[in-house]
Amino acid sequence: MTMAATLRPAERNEAAELAILIDIASHGFASWLWYGGVLSKSAESAFEHGRDMLRQDSGLGTWRDAVVAVVDDEIAGLSVSYGIDASIGEIEAKHPVLVPLLALQSRVIGHWFIDSLGVYRNHRGKGIGRALLEHEFARAGGAPVSLITESHNDKAQALYRMNGFEEVARTEAVPLFEDMKKHDWVLFTRKAA
Repeated sequence: MTMAATLRPAERNEAAELAILIDIASHGFASWLWYGGVLSKSAESAFEHGRDMLRQDSGLGTWRDAVVAVVDDEIAGLSVSYGIDASIGEIEAKHPVLVPLLALQSRVIGHWFIDSLGVYRNHRGKGIGRALLEHEFARAGGAPVSLITESHNDKAQALYRMNGFEEVARTEAVPLFEDMKKHDWVLFTRKAA
């Protein structure tokens, strides 16, 4: 069943909700990274640190780069995206797990990059993810659109392929834990409109 969602730019005061959806979209990877804020004693929880990072007014992937899908006056999903320029090569990975992701991003300079696309479970299968994806194509302004997903995320890959994306590269992910299931990061690109 398709449900009409209203898409609009995110607001700074929605950063906590953005953090939840970004963590859902990343299957817990975001909160794992944000836990660094707890270790450095700048936050009490990973989500507090994520919220604080998303509330920033500058930098890639903050509230200013987010679009939310609203259904019945509640946020149901989000996308976070931005243009990739040559400065991506100047970003120093703060943790080894980020090295392969930055390497893949450096291959798509000049592209519109979808950093996160997530929908709450109870709103999935209603066309919200597809609507957010189509909105990102419009935001790209004719530029190629790229994103990275996990090799075992079959549902997301099916959605991306149905919408004109092709796999262009993959690299082995650095495991977060010793006993973590191994996977690759997969770079998908949809050519310019």
